[in-house]
Amino acid sequence: MSEGGTHAALKDRVDEVLLAFVEDEADQLLAIDADLAPVVEQLRIATGHGKRLRAAFCYWGWRAGGQPDSDAMVCAAAAMELVHAAAVIHDDLVDESPLRRGMPTAQHALRAAVAGQQAAAPAARSLAMLVGDLLISWAGQMFTTCGLPAAYLSRARPLWGVLARELVAGECLEILRTGAGPDTAASLKVVRYKTAKYTVEHPLHIGGALAGAAADVREAFSDYGLPLGEAFQLRDDLLGLFGDPERTGKANGDDIAAQRPTALLAHTWREAGESERRELRDLLGRRDLTAEDVDRVRAVMLRTGAPHRVEDMINERVGAALSALGQAHLPAEATRALTGLARTATERER
Repeated sequence: MSEGGTHAALKDRVDEVLLAFVEDEADQLLAIDADLAPVVEQLRIATGHGKRLRAAFCYWGWRAGGQPDSDAMVCAAAAMELVHAAAVIHDDLVDESPLRRGMPTAQHALRAAVAGQQAAAPAARSLAMLVGDLLISWAGQMFTTCGLPAAYLSRARPLWGVLARELVAGECLEILRTGAGPDTAASLKVVRYKTAKYTVEHPLHIGGALAGAAADVREAFSDYGLPLGEAFQLRDDLLGLFGDPERTGKANGDDIAAQRPTALLAHTWREAGESERRELRDLLGRRDLTAEDVDRVRAVMLRTGAPHRVEDMINERVGAALSALGQAHLPAEATRALTGLARTATERER
């Protein structure tokens, strides 16, 4: 089977497991009260889409550790997607994002459910926050009931605390550094902790821990996973400003309106002349940006060569990840799958 076919087959299995789990939980919520229907709908939307990359990295961490295919392991890996769904809900709340996958984000969609309240917008935000919180709880529940032996689960359980700590640290650093002077090193630290680790490295380590992977295999996971995770987020930053909104499903100007600490902005600022910096100061952090304003920022970025530099950073990191993978002496099937996932994660348009 081709690399793409391998991932597609695994994605179908993960989708099936998630759908069954979410529908069972949805039925139990609706049994409490039918008024929870709008909340249930957002839970379904949050879990019903995605590339399932985090589940794939977790699964192939297991296989790289020498273990065979297992339906129970697919279930354990699918729990990573519930972590991601929760992170997306919370990230959209923090960023006040209006769109995700071309649809209103949870805090906007849920306004209809509280339209009769005086403070409908804050109430909808509160509901969205609770949706994200429940998804985190579901992730732990799905993982611990996946069907793998308790001894296997106990090896991986401490890593969940590391994942949560570092993910929250990354989100907090992004908030703390939003609006600060652009700094490439600071931006890359946010990238590493907010996205890179929980997208690639932590799922690999959790899968490897479940498998009882040797120390050299676990080291290879970090050597491969960290640069690849950074490349994934750097691609996301480029798509966020230069991608087609019809494909990305996001508003193009979000990072500029929020003045988020991205490497793209840091490189732009470093190479910009004084007149270009004045123009950026006038535009960054404004919530009333027009399409023309966003075009002005893009023009400055292109003149400074920042998108090309970020593209180089992506290529450098993918190269480092694949080099580490080539030296790791993992099972051939796992090496092929992880090679394909490196391309899937970074050669994308959404």
